[in-house]
Amino acid sequence: MRRHLIIYMTLVCCIKTYAADLSFSTQENDSSRHVGFSLSAIPARLVVMDSWQRKWQRNKQSFSLAAEVNYSATPRDSNAFASDYNYPIFGFGLKFSRNDVTMHRSPDPAWGMAQEVDYDSRLGNITTAYATFTRPLYRDRHWMFDYMLGTGISWGKHKYNNPDNIDNELIGSRFHVYFTGGAHATYRFAHQWGISAGVEFFHHSNGALNRPNKGANFLGPVVALRYMPYYPSVADRQANIIRKPFQKRLYANLTLGVGGKTLNEDWQLTQFHTHPDSASYRTNRFHFYTAYSAQADLMYRYARRWASGVGADLFYGTYADRVEAIDQQAGSDVKHSPWSVGLAFKHHVYYQNWSAAMSLGYYLYRHMGVNAKEIEKPYYERIGVHYTFPALRGLTIGFNIKAHLTKADLTEFVVSYPIEL
Repeated sequence: MRRHLIIYMTLVCCIKTYAADLSFSTQENDSSRHVGFSLSAIPARLVVMDSWQRKWQRNKQSFSLAAEVNYSATPRDSNAFASDYNYPIFGFGLKFSRNDVTMHRSPDPAWGMAQEVDYDSRLGNITTAYATFTRPLYRDRHWMFDYMLGTGISWGKHKYNNPDNIDNELIGSRFHVYFTGGAHATYRFAHQWGISAGVEFFHHSNGALNRPNKGANFLGPVVALRYMPYYPSVADRQANIIRKPFQKRLYANLTLGVGGKTLNEDWQLTQFHTHPDSASYRTNRFHFYTAYSAQADLMYRYARRWASGVGADLFYGTYADRVEAIDQQAGSDVKHSPWSVGLAFKHHVYYQNWSAAMSLGYYLYRHMGVNAKEIEKPYYERIGVHYTFPALRGLTIGFNIKAHLTKADLTEFVVSYPIEL
């Protein structure tokens, strides 16, 4: 009897140990179903943005390879944001772009005092670390159609410089800001595997923190092999979706920003209106100027993921005196003011505590000299990435890039505070 009891107790311990191991294995497998990866190839071409660039742009080919780790919530997580976005995919990747992009200024009266050189300047290869947000618009057991947005930081060795890359007007610094967007169709050919095809756009620029700052814009097709262990559960809805109630609200949003820029006016002066014997002829050293901003917005959060509204924007540029001095030297007496005022439509897109802030504004008051009248439109754009601290009553920090027709005007760090109405 005692021997049977010992055998029984031993079997019970073994069964409990096996069950614990099985439970751990199941939890581990459930966790692993959230994470996949993808490998993609993008044969792209540089996009020529204006007639001036067309004069000196030569080769435009680029080929990129990217490796990306992907994460997706599943219906088992009961994530309300994920459910609203149809279970989006977050990607974190590295991208290497081999660029056969060259530039050369031929003799042209439009270039002023700039002299031709006996070599072609080049953009050079670029390495990028980035994050993406992919939202499925339609998904069934075999097909998925989506759009993707992303941002990151890039590094390129061959920036603009006077000695040996003097016609590279695209990039003036080794570190760049990176933005991307695209649309894809994915076919699931195996239980956890798919193949994608689509088109992507990506942009490298300095954010106006250095010169030159025309930016490099690429567009091309993309193909990708995807490992998607999360796909079966999100396609088949293998758990009940719990939607938490959302309360719509109206609020005021107050924002202060500080940032800066280098001047396109200084770039134009040293490139085309400076004698070749001068030490500042086509220089790669530009003064950095501080810029300040304030925003007062009336916003309506009408969905968990979206808020829209209108606001007044105030800008103060410490560089106005420098712009005025350059214009007076050229014989112009147009009005100058460090203050600018605009009215803008605002839109915020939320996922948990992260948000993307976008706005399109129109200047009601702006007197920033001759160059601004020539190259700026009466409207401006802002785009940024922000993070909200719920424990601090919604205090938000982030960065924005302000631009005119996609050409960066300045980069700023911002702090926002919402006031419930």
